[in-house]
Amino acid sequence: MLVIALDTSTPAVTAGLVEFANSRPQSLAERATVNPRAHGELLTPQLLDVLAESGHQLGEVDAVVVGAGPGPFTGLRVGMVTAAALGHAAGIRVYPVSSLDAIANRVVEDSPVLVLTDARRREVYWATYDSPTELGTRRRLTPPTVDSPRDLVTKLEGSPVAAAAGELAAAHAPDLGLKAVDPAHPSPEGLVSAAGRELRSGTEPHPLVPMYLRRPDAAAPGPPKTVTAERGRT
Repeated sequence: MLVIALDTSTPAVTAGLVEFANSRPQSLAERATVNPRAHGELLTPQLLDVLAESGHQLGEVDAVVVGAGPGPFTGLRVGMVTAAALGHAAGIRVYPVSSLDAIANRVVEDSPVLVLTDARRREVYWATYDSPTELGTRRRLTPPTVDSPRDLVTKLEGSPVAAAAGELAAAHAPDLGLKAVDPAHPSPEGLVSAAGRELRSGTEPHPLVPMYLRRPDAAAPGPPKTVTAERGRT
């Protein structure tokens, strides 16, 4: 099975082509560029490079897996819209997965882990995961959440996690009493691994709904003010 893997939930713009056989994903070609301001400009060219390097065409691909966040609004939409367009054009299924799950599934530490990424506003997206299974996947112990690092210290009290991965692991692991480990961003193999059960069974994918976890900064404009003439003015 050939699977396109995309993610724009972090500053990394990630595209890859993964062969999924014997329940183990294997990357055939991939591109990842850390540039939080160029998701829209880089994603499709990177995917075309990946297909060219691997010697495959879109018509040979069996499915698309895309990171559904949590992540910032604009960047996250780029990956999900691109994935939806590819699925529609090729007539193949598109599987959204948690980007935090994708990171957790590539951590090699044989212990429970914390994954945390940048939510901006001095906050982090995070979730905790159990030790890996024989297939390298991890069961999520807590749901994806957004908090300040200070609140995270309190929420992790008594937690079994011993290591932290994700783009903010190095910055916050010492304060949390954890070991910082790779990876920093979702990889194509991690994304496909997160969708492994659905890909193996061929089940219908979940709806393509971005995981934002909070409301956007922008707000819809209110109704226009009513302007009336003052009485008595001539």
